[in-house]
Amino acid sequence: MAFRTFTGLIVSLLLSLSAWADDQSARSGLARNAPPGTRAWTAGDEIQINPSRPDQYTVVKGDTLWEISGKFLTHPWQWPELWSHNTQIKNPHLIYPGDTLYFTVVNGRPQLTLSRSDLAPQAQYQTAPHSPCVLKEDDYKHGRKDFAVSEAGKVLPCIRETDLKQAIRLIPTETIASYLASPKVVDENELGNAPYVVGFAGEHIIVGTGDRVYVRSITEAKNLSHTIYRPGSAYVSPENGEILGYEAQYIADASLQQPGDPATLAITKADREIRTGDRIMAHTEEELTLTYFPRPPEQSIKGSIISVLGGVSQIGRYNVVVIDKGTTDGLLAGHELNIYKTGKIVGDEYSPIKNDAVNLPDEVAGALMVFRPFERVSYALVMKATQAIHVLDKVKTP
Repeated sequence: MAFRTFTGLIVSLLLSLSAWADDQSARSGLARNAPPGTRAWTAGDEIQINPSRPDQYTVVKGDTLWEISGKFLTHPWQWPELWSHNTQIKNPHLIYPGDTLYFTVVNGRPQLTLSRSDLAPQAQYQTAPHSPCVLKEDDYKHGRKDFAVSEAGKVLPCIRETDLKQAIRLIPTETIASYLASPKVVDENELGNAPYVVGFAGEHIIVGTGDRVYVRSITEAKNLSHTIYRPGSAYVSPENGEILGYEAQYIADASLQQPGDPATLAITKADREIRTGDRIMAHTEEELTLTYFPRPPEQSIKGSIISVLGGVSQIGRYNVVVIDKGTTDGLLAGHELNIYKTGKIVGDEYSPIKNDAVNLPDEVAGALMVFRPFERVSYALVMKATQAIHVLDKVKTP
């Protein structure tokens, strides 16, 4: 029995950032690209140490680089600076469960050192008692030659035993995987003018994978691959009530079989049932961000959380939210913002002014990272939540 690790696009997102040298260049680029009159975070900024940091921490399965950095730092996005102050942790992306990190201050500079784990692999596999051969990863290096042979003198196949232990990830990217390509944010005309489902082939009442649908006005076979969307809610600015865009809810993937008016499309993958009136858009290969370099925006950003995705009502850690700022405001994938809980208005019964009220200050309630910016709104992952977070809470540059 052979053991393999199948790694697709989404899993590749979980494993790494850019190479260490690229990180250094990216941080330098933050200062170079900062707009006039704004201050970009640079590698020279003083590292802010978490006052409640531990002296040591042993990595456990499920940890992320972001979480571990937050145990030692006030701002986890400063991790490259902290971890570059030592020569032992050459690549923080190759830290494994069971490894122990030690925090020390040497000549006034904080640094981390690493003690590798000698724990056994996370999974051990047993073979049948009479199995002819089990080949471990280091057997060739150790000069193994006692391979099983047949009566004819031919070497028999071996079972290859592989350690599936994986390095920790930067962020829990599986929580955002379903939002990387769909749904999407569109303007009113883009969705309103798109072709739409007008009927179903056969006598189906509910249509799903393997069925065919009829669509108005796809007269040319310019693109065979299409995506079916359903108009969702409007994203509205809490400042002036302006519509910033519309959510296009992902419904299904379809392949064009026959152009025309109506055209015939076959459903190749469905997330939910298709309805008449659902809109069709040609599938386009979007440029996905495969690596993230968390850092503050290069300019001051002040916005609000305007929606939460995933069908949840309470916002907490690792929930995906929508904020009312996008690429036109300078937001890019990887930008981190602090979340502020709006201060309450309380009555002051001791004030000499009758019915006087005081607006309490906003308090930091967490942090989020933008992972998919659109023109005027962005999808962001809540990385930290110290108290309950709600729609209309504010977001600001750290």
